[in-house]
Amino acid sequence: MSIAHGVKKLGVIGAGQMGLGIAFVSAVHAKVPVLLHDRSAAQIKSGLSLMDKLLAKDVSKGKITQEAAKEARDRVTVVDNTKSFRDADMVVEAVSENLALKQGIFRSLSEELSPKTILATNTSSISITKIAASTIPEGKTASDPEGRESASRVVGLHFFNPVPVMKLVELIAALQTSKETLDRARAFAIACGKEVTSSQDVPGFVSNALLMPFINEAIMCLEKGVATRDDIDKTLKLGMNHPMGPLQLADFIGLDTCLAIQQTLYTGTGDSKYRPSVLLERMVDAQWLGKKSGKGFYDYPSQ
Repeated sequence: MSIAHGVKKLGVIGAGQMGLGIAFVSAVHAKVPVLLHDRSAAQIKSGLSLMDKLLAKDVSKGKITQEAAKEARDRVTVVDNTKSFRDADMVVEAVSENLALKQGIFRSLSEELSPKTILATNTSSISITKIAASTIPEGKTASDPEGRESASRVVGLHFFNPVPVMKLVELIAALQTSKETLDRARAFAIACGKEVTSSQDVPGFVSNALLMPFINEAIMCLEKGVATRDDIDKTLKLGMNHPMGPLQLADFIGLDTCLAIQQTLYTGTGDSKYRPSVLLERMVDAQWLGKKSGKGFYDYPSQ
C-alpha cells in the first residue's frame, strides 16, 4: 500500500529538544525509521535519554504498549554524518535559529543527497525562500532546470515545543517549493499525529509574528517597571486564561531563541515595533536563557 507522504526513511539533524521531539513523533506515530545526527555526542546522549523517558512515561500511562515503545526506540539510529542520509526520503533540520548555519547545512544536503529528497527546516522565523536558494548547485542559476528542481524540494515544517505534546505543525512554502513537496510534507506531519496550518513565507510566519511581539511587550513592561514579573504573568493567566504567563513561556521557549526570532522580525520588516527589549538582550548576554540554563525570569534548580 502506498504512503501519501512517501517517507520510508527520515533524517533528522539536531538532537536537542526540537530534533529529538521530531524523531520521537516520527518513530512513534508515523512509524518510520529515523536517522538522527548531531555534532555533539553529549547532545545525542541527552536526547536519547529523554526519548527513553518519554517512551517509559507513555507506557506507564497506557498510551502505548511496552512492545510498541521498544519498536519505536529501535526505529531511531544515530549516524555520524549527513552523508548517511543518502537513502532518506526526507530530512528535517532542527538546529539553532541562524540563517548562515542553516544555509550551510542545506547547501551540503543538496550536494550529498538525491534531488528527490525533501529538505525540510523546522525554523520558526527564518525565510524558507532564502534557505531554498542555498540549495542551487554551484555554477547553476535559479532558472536552470537543476536550480529549480533543487530549490523546489525545500519546505518549512515548523513543529512546536514540546513536540510530543503540541498538536500543531505550521507548513510554509518558499517561493520555489513545489506542490508535490508541500503535499507530501503536509501528509507526513499528519502521519506524525499533528494538525497542520499554512502560512506564507513572511518573517515569523503566523505563529511567531503574533507570539513574539506579545512576549517582547511583556518583557518591556517588566523592564520599565510597569508591573512585577509575577503580576505580569498572573494577569495573563487569570485575566486571559492563558496556561502560563508570557515571561514563563519565554523561559520555556529559551530567551536566546526569543531574541533570535525577534531580531528576525525586526530586520526582516524594518518596523520599529519589533525592536527587541534591551532587557531581553542583556539576559541573553548573561547566558540567562531560561529553563534550559537554569535561570531566566524564573529560577530552575537542577534536578
